[in-house]
Amino acid sequence: MFGGFMGCGTPEKIVDLILDSGAKNLTVIGNDTAFPDTGIGRLITAGRVRKVIASHIGTNPLTGKLMIEGKLDVELVPQGTLVERIRCGGAGLGGILTPTGIGTEVESGKTKLNLDGIEYLLERPLKADVAILLAHKGDRRGNLAYHRAARNFNPIIALAADFVVAEVQNYEPEAYLEPDAIMTPGALVDAYIS
Repeated sequence: MFGGFMGCGTPEKIVDLILDSGAKNLTVIGNDTAFPDTGIGRLITAGRVRKVIASHIGTNPLTGKLMIEGKLDVELVPQGTLVERIRCGGAGLGGILTPTGIGTEVESGKTKLNLDGIEYLLERPLKADVAILLAHKGDRRGNLAYHRAARNFNPIIALAADFVVAEVQNYEPEAYLEPDAIMTPGALVDAYIS
């Protein structure tokens, strides 16, 4: 899983490390695939991604091209549903019920329930082996704070992955973040780079 919205909030240094590692056949989960030369889009451009679970691919024409050619598996999920599926994964819940997607391709192959005359889709939780975050500030306990829109998906994905690594723009080794400023507690962070 990765934080970011069109690249804003995606940890570029960690993406560099993934590229350098030679990792391939990745499944990536996040809001979008950014641009071909930005954020997670660089992994797609390098041919390292097998599957994308996202709400938006329109800013990265390569993602769409590879999907149409059958070279990339893309699961498009409405944005609110995506973040709720991730939240459920982090909370250990079995899924959410939503009317979003009823009567569209989104409902294909999914369980539908009727409650009080309203049809819902059962959307299953999403979890990941690894979450990569971009934090504006971090302290020696691993506590993180984000800057403006870069906050986006970062705090929620930290809850839904087995291993969480953060790229910290302003690491403060001798200080602690004010408790009210902490957006991701250090107990959730396994590693970080600055």
